[in-house]
Amino acid sequence: MKLTKIINRTISFSLLFYMVWSVNPAMAQTPTRDPHTPGYVPATELPDGANPSPETNGNFIIGPKHDPAPESMVQANVPQGTIYRFTINSKDSKIYPGIAREPNTFGMVDPANPAKLIVTTSHPAPYTRQVAVYVPKQYVAGSEAPFIVGADGPDNLLFTVLDNLIPEGKVPAMVAISIGNGSGDAQGSERGLEYDTMNGLYAEFVENEILPLVENKCQVKLTKDPAGRAAMGGSSGGSCALIMAWYHPEFYHRVLTYSGTYINQQWPYNPKTPQGAWGFHEHIIPKSHPKPLRIWMEVGDQDLFNPNVMRDDMHDWVLANENMAKVLAAKGYQYQFIFARNARHVDNKVRKQTLPEALEWLWKDYQPAKVTQ
Repeated sequence: MKLTKIINRTISFSLLFYMVWSVNPAMAQTPTRDPHTPGYVPATELPDGANPSPETNGNFIIGPKHDPAPESMVQANVPQGTIYRFTINSKDSKIYPGIAREPNTFGMVDPANPAKLIVTTSHPAPYTRQVAVYVPKQYVAGSEAPFIVGADGPDNLLFTVLDNLIPEGKVPAMVAISIGNGSGDAQGSERGLEYDTMNGLYAEFVENEILPLVENKCQVKLTKDPAGRAAMGGSSGGSCALIMAWYHPEFYHRVLTYSGTYINQQWPYNPKTPQGAWGFHEHIIPKSHPKPLRIWMEVGDQDLFNPNVMRDDMHDWVLANENMAKVLAAKGYQYQFIFARNARHVDNKVRKQTLPEALEWLWKDYQPAKVTQ
């Protein structure tokens, strides 16, 4: 396939890089960004191997060496939680009956709008998704548990970290619900529809179709208090976590994201949110009253930069996360932003280094709601 045809028809950033690389590897290089670039947020550079304190807010630079935190590794001497696993079929969902984009087909840019991608090959299709639920050893039967919902599961690292943090009292004894996506990626896929759409539908799917199953299958009771609920994810799963809390702050007050896709990847096109998740930092957060959200974010210096066919200037993951930090600070949010040196998109080494203290920061102010008789 000629390069010009690829550029004119591509849809998925990962597929774009692969195709361009096959023609000219030099063109597919992701630039390494300097955290002190003019226009980026001022940030405190930490010693190599250090993480910001869970007591502090603001912007920080870590790396370039990323050794795993002790809490990210299985420790034989701590109580191990129970992990329940089950499968969900699309036929059982009223909210997401399933779609897919035909293999090796791409979207086309609307000639009248570079921010609008037209996808004609997406159609109804079944899926199955895996769900893994971590219940800590410390859970007391019948009590209401705080919990964290994660995208693109199962997330065994999260479960290991919780095993180690909970006995130390660094986080509450929480349930972790790790939900697999409905398959595919980007515009026209089930995953893209779930994670990149700027509305409350995915949060409603979790609330109405996933949480009741978790309570039933795992014999737990989940809190209704939004202060005791967190959403987390990486890439589009990260922007999904913020979307869940933004559109349903009565459900979630805590958000944790790695390499959040705060870019223009929403599909179908919605004129009410024409920039997709890029709109969060461009105008949605700046023009909205602050919501009761506590947000932890990370991006890598080699994170995604995709000047793709859309040429809309809204496909730079580093800039998007830098802009997010800037607007969160301006609006007075409680947030912590990590710029990781020597790190790629949702870098696993960075996750192992930072996740324990990220979770500790995320839950630092948590107080269980008082039970009224």
